[in-house]
Amino acid sequence: MKEATGELNMTVVTIVAIAALVGFFYLVIWPVIQTGMTLSSACNASNGGKQYYKQTVNNKEVLCGPTSSAGEGKCSYDGSTRACQDTNN
Repeated sequence: MKEATGELNMTVVTIVAIAALVGFFYLVIWPVIQTGMTLSSACNASNGGKQYYKQTVNNKEVLCGPTSSAGEGKCSYDGSTRACQDTNN
């Protein structure tokens, strides 16, 4: 009986550890990845930040271009700003 209790305890510890890792990924890492993908897409759509671009994603604005608050060659979204690379090579 003691062995079965030990195995059950180890299973519970494993499940709690996996849940903690999934929670950390979902709450900390995934938003960073999602913001990066949104800014990359906006940079491509605005020709490297040279053309004005505005879109709403998750009720937040993505702005790019010379007449946006981010400035020429940059895109901003949800408090993050990214300098875009020139797509005309």
